[in-house]
Order: sequence, then structure tokens, then C-alpha cells
Amino acid sequence: MSVIQLPPAVLFDFDGVIVDSFQAHFQAWQSAYKELFGESSLDFPHQELCGKSPLLIAEYICQRAGKKEHAALYFATKSAHLHSSKTAPTLLPGVKEIQTFLHGKDVPHGIASNATRDFIGNSISQLQLGFVTYLGVEDYTHPKPHPEAYLSLAKELGITPNDYEKTWVFEDSITGTEAAKKAGMFPVGILTINSETTMKAAGSKLVFPTLLEAYEFLRKGH
Repeated sequence: MSVIQLPPAVLFDFDGVIVDSFQAHFQAWQSAYKELFGESSLDFPHQELCGKSPLLIAEYICQRAGKKEHAALYFATKSAHLHSSKTAPTLLPGVKEIQTFLHGKDVPHGIASNATRDFIGNSISQLQLGFVTYLGVEDYTHPKPHPEAYLSLAKELGITPNDYEKTWVFEDSITGTEAAKKAGMFPVGILTINSETTMKAAGSKLVFPTLLEAYEFLRKGH
């Protein structure tokens, strides 16, 4: 059996890789929209907005509704609705398996997301996940597709630039894959929302349906 070289570190996006939180986010966007503008109907093109920072999403929705000046307030209101929710997002397959595997092999790993830090932390607690190191959109000046998120996480984990090329980054969005590429890392696509062809065209070096298949791929090599 061929031996697969373990990456020196593994970095994870959150939404679409570790959890499916679309419904939780959408409900928060919708309830915040109704609170601020008194309207229940909300046009939310999920495919187009996937992976973008919540402030950019707020700006996009407000601009289309002719309420551009309210974007910052809308973002803050949506965040408050999301953070007060007691409903945990749905855990995606393979998360606990791959995290336990990496921990057992002493491979540094963590989360860098365009989601808010409170949402990530609350979700980790609710789902009893083993992740200790995680960064949210408040932790960097430039959200994805800028590479700052992954460069910041690499620094937090003590990863040296010499190891960036072999550091795996699990992403499900084009936005996040671009961030991983710009950081000089090794993008690995998860097929939550995009096809294998789309993710490979965006720059993914490997693709898996979920983290469960990625875990099995690594485990079988060791």
C-alpha cells in the first residue's frame, strides 16, 4: 500500500466544510430584515453569496433592496439574531473523525472562516467538537478571497512559510479556494455546493464529497 504523506498542517473553512449552517444564517438574515424593514420577503441567491463575508452579504442585499445606507446596521442585527439562536448547525460527515485523526498524529489544525468568531465558537461548543484554534471574520482586516485569513491562522498555529505549499486547506467555495491559492497553500475542495469540475477549475488540487472521504484517504495512507 502506498504511503500518503501527511500534510504539515491542515486548515479548515467552517460553513460548508465542517457544518451546514445555511438555514441558521438564512433565518437570521430573514428575521433581521423583517425587524429592520418590516418585510418578510428576502431575495437571497445562495450560490452567488457562498463564502463571502457577512458584511459584504449585508451590503449586497441592502443595495438590491435600495437600502444601501443600512448595510452596517443590517449586518449587526443579523449577527445578533444568529448569536442568540439556540439551534446548532448541522454537523457534516467526517468532521470528528478527521479532527481526532489529526490530533492523534500531532498535525496542527484549525479553522479560518468568514463567519463571525462567536458563531464558530458557539457551534464548536454546541456540537462538542475538538477544535481549539479558530479565527472569525473579526480577526483579520481583509476577509476571503484575500489570503489574510489563512496566513493569520498559519501564524497562530506556528506554521512556517516553508510549509505553506504542503499545508492542506479544506474549502467548499470559490472565494475560499482563491484565498488558499493566494496564501500559497494546497487547496482541497469539498463538494458541498460546487461540482468537482468547478472546484478543480478554481484551483483545488484534490476534491472529496465530504471530510469523511478525506479522512479515509489520509487514514488508508497510514
